Amino acid sequence: MTDDEATTPVRQLLHTRTVTCTGYLRSDGLFDIEGRLLDIKGRETEMPFGTIEAGGALHQMVIVMTVDANLVIQHVEARSEITPAPMCKQISHAYAALKGLKIGAGFKQRVAERVGGERGCTHLTELLGPMATTLIQTTAPLLREQLRLRETREPGFKRPKHWVIGTCHTYRTDGEAVRTLWPDHYEPGTSEKD
Repeated sequence: MTDDEATTPVRQLLHTRTVTCTGYLRSDGLFDIEGRLLDIKGRETEMPFGTIEAGGALHQMVIVMTVDANLVIQHVEARSEITPAPMCKQISHAYAALKGLKIGAGFKQRVAERVGGERGCTHLTELLGPMATTLIQTTAPLLREQLRLRETREPGFKRPKHWVIGTCHTYRTDGEAVRTLWPDHYEPGTSEKD
């Protein structure tokens, strides 16, 4: 036994949350983003509406969000398959109110206005954040290909400013990535102003 092993506290598994988000291109040209949330208790847990055995689920929830190429939500289906309280399943229908929202800047705020707090479920609402990111990761390669095709078909076509510019350290306006990938949008010294 090493000194590190002797001083490392023993850990007991109490809870595991798994979030899985998957993006699909449908045959009709729309995208389905499926989000799944699973909470598993590591030991027997007494809850107000019953006991969860060790290894049992506290939450098992699914949202399927159908989105068009403009990132506008066309349909949402939410299901709370396993919940700690029977009343939790009563709010899943509320997520249909997200139809018509565009995923992009301000999305989380608009979600909160429609299904935040008592108008929704904390866990289903939290799941929408990684689902939105999954949509971007799902559609980005297709958008890049469309822009490449347009450049070859339309002489003089200039790509619009990429949405990712200015969203993080790597894609800051005066960073190496922007200078290399989008030189027209490179702004030296801009992050030093902050």
